[in-house]
Amino acid sequence: MCAMLRRFFLKNIVENKFTLRTCSSDVPQFDMDNPYEKEKAECILCKYNVKVDYKNVKLLTQFQSPYTGRIYGRHITGLCSKQQALVESEIVKAQSAGLMAVYLKEPCYLKDPLLFDVEKPIRPHRY
Repeated sequence: MCAMLRRFFLKNIVENKFTLRTCSSDVPQFDMDNPYEKEKAECILCKYNVKVDYKNVKLLTQFQSPYTGRIYGRHITGLCSKQQALVESEIVKAQSAGLMAVYLKEPCYLKDPLLFDVEKPIRPHRY
């Protein structure tokens, strides 16, 4: 009997037909996502599919300083490079059309909800 089993196993090993069977209840399931993986950062305009237009002054004033009229940078706004360039060009277009003030923010837009915190930039700077 032992010789017969030995011949059977040797024959199947040589022909690569021998398979190892395991109990399916012992094998752990690894269909869980990586818990340490960071979420992909997406800018707020791309996330909500907001179209930037020079006539939408209420949106554009969110990206401009209320005291100096300076346009906030990407490290503060959190926008992608494409949207940041578009916002900057639309602000300049709205200012040249006379829809937006150049130096000061209109008082009616000062109490608008903030899209980002100016004091806590996404990427810290030297100052």
